Amino acid sequence: MVKVTGGKFIPLYGTKEAVKVNDFQMDVYPVTNREFAEFVQKNPRWKRSQVKALFADESYLQNWKDDVIPGDEQLLNSPVTNVSWYAAKNYCECQGKRLPTVDEWEYVAMADETKADARVDKSYNKYILSWYETPQTFRNEIGSTFKNYWGVYDLHGLVWEWTIDFNSVMISGESRNDSTGDNSLFCGASAVGASDLMNYAAFMRYAFRGSVEARYSVKNLGFRCVKDENSEAL
Repeated sequence: MVKVTGGKFIPLYGTKEAVKVNDFQMDVYPVTNREFAEFVQKNPRWKRSQVKALFADESYLQNWKDDVIPGDEQLLNSPVTNVSWYAAKNYCECQGKRLPTVDEWEYVAMADETKADARVDKSYNKYILSWYETPQTFRNEIGSTFKNYWGVYDLHGLVWEWTIDFNSVMISGESRNDSTGDNSLFCGASAVGASDLMNYAAFMRYAFRGSVEARYSVKNLGFRCVKDENSEAL
């Protein structure tokens, strides 16, 4: 993990005012097939044959050979995908960590190799959009994209990533504060307005988050974990 020094920034959605992000630590890489295979061996309820339909849809780990062995086309060092929000959340909890918030993820994702906030750099946004147009990047190994300002790899260029509150901003009210708890995790609604109409890459991320539900398992959706700066992983 690496430390991310907190600060304030204006997210794309939910508010036109700066929000505060506290110091936290983030995994350098997304969770891999190897790591998740070890997890399901220790936690049988997340095996493909045993997971409850309430917590994962029929696409959960669908390309694996069996309960604990990824498929032939899935490298052990590639990011695990086809994992539901419930499974990703529990994986992080078992490591003494948690999924990042949308604000934490977007805060780190603003960075390029040299700047903490590269959103005004047209070439950076062009790079991100080019990844969105490239098929099957989830088959690549972790670390195959650039290391950003914080020392984090692969936030752009491999997979979409779950956040703990992935759909909390896609609500029908006038501010992110009137989201009603877990209701926001299960169905998308209208966007509440954007702070940067030119950041099309971020629009696509928020739109994707708004299109999924917690039990969905998507072939190009993975995750990584974070923890609070003052906490210790198990």
